[in-house]
Amino acid sequence: MSFWAASAVVPLGLHQPATGRLRQLLREHRRPVVWWGTPVEVRSALARLAGEGAIDQTGLEQAVERLTILRRSWAEVLPAEKVRALAETLRDRHGLRAADAPQLAAALVWCNQRPRKRPFVCFDQRLAQAASKVGFAVLGAQLETG
Repeated sequence: MSFWAASAVVPLGLHQPATGRLRQLLREHRRPVVWWGTPVEVRSALARLAGEGAIDQTGLEQAVERLTILRRSWAEVLPAEKVRALAETLRDRHGLRAADAPQLAAALVWCNQRPRKRPFVCFDQRLAQAASKVGFAVLGAQLETG
């Protein structure tokens, strides 16, 4: 299993340079784990791309449909006091944005706070650095070139 940040889920819904490799990684890790808020973050990113003209309405609808299908296969870490408490300390310790701290906290809850180089798939640099510092094996930006 592997933890997927929202930044790595977005390319699964539409074609981007890393999409092919991410789909391969998804096949290797059949049941990804995500934070409960990931669908909201992904939909927000897709809406932003549509607003910027990077995708048209049809592309947006197709990406949302792919996300809906993908959601059937993933496990979600639900909101809980443990996630919130960890998110508060992680935000302060690593300078994470408000939406990123719960993602890392959820990943830590998923692995009982023992990352032990478990895969953390992410394209957000600040979140990736924090995940690496706490002990995850971060997969992400290097997928764009490989």
